Amino acid sequence: MKIRGATALVTGANRGLGRAFVRFLREAGCAKVYAGARQLESLRAAGVENAVQLDITNPGHVDAAAARCQDVDLLINNAGVAKFTPLLGSPTVDNARLEMETNYFGTLAMCRAFAPILKQNGGGALVNVPSVVSWFNAPMQGSYCASKSAEWSLTKAVRFELRNQGTLVAGVYAGYIDTDMAASLTTPKTSPDDIVNRVLAGIEHGNEEILADERSETLSVELLGSYAPFESRMQQTWDEHQRRITR
Repeated sequence: MKIRGATALVTGANRGLGRAFVRFLREAGCAKVYAGARQLESLRAAGVENAVQLDITNPGHVDAAAARCQDVDLLINNAGVAKFTPLLGSPTVDNARLEMETNYFGTLAMCRAFAPILKQNGGGALVNVPSVVSWFNAPMQGSYCASKSAEWSLTKAVRFELRNQGTLVAGVYAGYIDTDMAASLTTPKTSPDDIVNRVLAGIEHGNEEILADERSETLSVELLGSYAPFESRMQQTWDEHQRRITR
């Protein structure tokens, strides 16, 4: 799809990668960019137009956003949390529960709410941001990796279900990004601007898998190989199932 003239909604838009998405979408000629965040004050303080109060783990917020943003044809599910804690070494499961509620269930809620809106607006694009850690588990941040792996699987499932309505469902993969979320880490990081540039180019080219930095390019070869033929068979399985239940 074309970015110029599109109407976009970006979740987690108050900082880091989300804020970069909002800025680049405007510069690329979007007709309108809705910016969603849990706290409206953080958006208003930055002078953001079309601010939407949106905690993706809050069903009321998700429903209200869908009711308000009926003109959206580009949804960027950027909102996420990372506590960077191990699964067994944490004193409670609270961090794991929060990461799963946000990165998996919150993203799923947004997909469910906006799939019919994208359909009514010609298909458009739905973009999730699973990260390279959806492909492996780094035990120092075990629960975050598990939630991102769930989001990766969710993204593929949503792609199967929405392909026939003409919606591009894209997954974005990157290593550490130079944002507040990764501020405490000393490993090499990619700038949010570089990530967003690659993502927007990938959307315009219709790429379902967007490798947004060098680390994702390297790991995709090392860990995944080519799974496109298998994914194609899964799409056929879904399509055949749909034909059976609609007879």
